[in-house]
Amino acid sequence: MPAGETRLRSPARVGDTSRTAGRRVGRRRLGAHGTLVSVDTSAARRTGSPWTDTVELRTVLRAASMSVRAPHAVRRVLPALRAHLAAAPASTAYAFTLFVTWWTLRGVGETVERRLILSASTNLYNMQHNPVQVLVASAFWTEGGFPWLTIAGFLIVMAAAERWLGTARWIALFATGHIGATLLTVTGIDHAIDRGLIPGRVAMAADVGTSYGFTAVLAAMAFRFRGAVRWTWACVVVAAAAAALWVGPTFTDYGHLCAAVIGVVVGLVASTFWRRVERVRARDTTGDADISTEAGS
Repeated sequence: MPAGETRLRSPARVGDTSRTAGRRVGRRRLGAHGTLVSVDTSAARRTGSPWTDTVELRTVLRAASMSVRAPHAVRRVLPALRAHLAAAPASTAYAFTLFVTWWTLRGVGETVERRLILSASTNLYNMQHNPVQVLVASAFWTEGGFPWLTIAGFLIVMAAAERWLGTARWIALFATGHIGATLLTVTGIDHAIDRGLIPGRVAMAADVGTSYGFTAVLAAMAFRFRGAVRWTWACVVVAAAAAALWVGPTFTDYGHLCAAVIGVVVGLVASTFWRRVERVRARDTTGDADISTEAGS
C-alpha cells in the first residue's frame, strides 16, 4: 500500500511514535526544502470551547429519566450530588458564602443590619464614592429571611452552568452580568433623578443580591442547547424580565431586564466567535492533511 494512502486513512498515526493514552496527534506538512515536517494539531482539540458544546434538551431529559428509573437510583443520589458540587467549586463556595452572610446579619441588631446592607448597596450614592467596593460586596449579601431559593439556585442551576462553562468562564459571565446590569441601572437612576421622574431618596436605596449575575447566566444557558430550544429559552428569560418591569416597574426590575439581555448577547457573541474559530481550525487541519497526502504520493 502506498505511503501516501496510509497517511490519508490514518492521520492520527502520522508523526506518532507510540499509541499510549495522551499521545500527541500529529500531521505532516511540506517543509522549506520539500521535506516533510511534523506538526502537532492536538492543541486545537485541547482548546475547544464549551460554547460550541451543545446538546439536545430531549437527550438530557431522557438521560435524567433513565437515571431515575435505574436500579438502586436512590443509593446513587448522594454520590451524584457530591460529584455535581465538586465539579462546581465556585457555585458551591458562593452558596456557602451567602449562608455565612445571612447568619452574620441574623446575629446583629436591626440598626447594624441596615447599615451593613446600605454600605454594601450599589445605589447611586455608593457607586459615586466607592464603586469597586460595593460592586464586589453587594453580590454577597441578601435581604430578608433565609435565602432558600437563592442557595438552591446556585447549587442546582449555577452549578450546572459552571460545569458546562468551566469555573473561570462562569465567574466571568456572572461578573459581567452583575457589573453590567448594575452600571446600566445606576445610569438610569441618575438620569431619572435629574429629570424629576423619581424621588431623590432612590439614590440611597438598598440594593444588594445575586439576581443580576444569576439572571445573566440563566439567559446565557440558552446556548447550551440546540435549535428551537435555544431561542425559546432565551426569549422566555427576557420576556419574564420584561413582564416584571411592565407590571410593577422598579429599578431592580430594570436591572433584571438588562442582565437578561447581557446574558443573551454574551452567549450569542461567544458561541458565534468560537464556531468560526473551530471552522478555521478544521480548514487548517484539512489543509495539512492534503499537503501531507500530496507530498507522500
